[in-house]
Amino acid sequence: MDTVLRVATIYLIVFAALRVMGKREFGQLSPLELVTLLMIPEIVSQALTGEDYSVTNAAIGVATLLVLVFGTSLLMHRFKKAEAVIAGESSILVRHGKLLEDAMNVARVTADEVFGEMHKAGLVTLDQVDWAILEPDGRIAIVPVRKPGDPIGQITPVDEEKVVGG
Repeated sequence: MDTVLRVATIYLIVFAALRVMGKREFGQLSPLELVTLLMIPEIVSQALTGEDYSVTNAAIGVATLLVLVFGTSLLMHRFKKAEAVIAGESSILVRHGKLLEDAMNVARVTADEVFGEMHKAGLVTLDQVDWAILEPDGRIAIVPVRKPGDPIGQITPVDEEKVVGG
């Protein structure tokens, strides 16, 4: 039971620390995924290096971690408030072509990062951006300004020969 309590305590401490650090620091990994990736090798390494000769203890530690991850995922799925606390919420960084400095400061996102994502989306100036949204996973989603006559939610037919490579 000591192993279960130690793993659970470390899980909560590392998870809380990662949530406090912010979204952008970890790119595509969610804090939940990062905690899991950091802790499994540490738990197993004790059994492998001989500090703890019990492979069973390592297996109990990993199993406890996986149960905690599953439980956290279940909480997020069932309760939206838990999801907001655990995964975080989206933040609007640009609204109708204007940088929202306060939101950017809270999220610790620079204008250069927003411009970089704009350029990846093929946009050059801020007035081409309707919205820039910092997603909970740390990615910045860019929504361009719609031009009059642009279809909404319609899929453009694709030339199959170009897709297949013919």
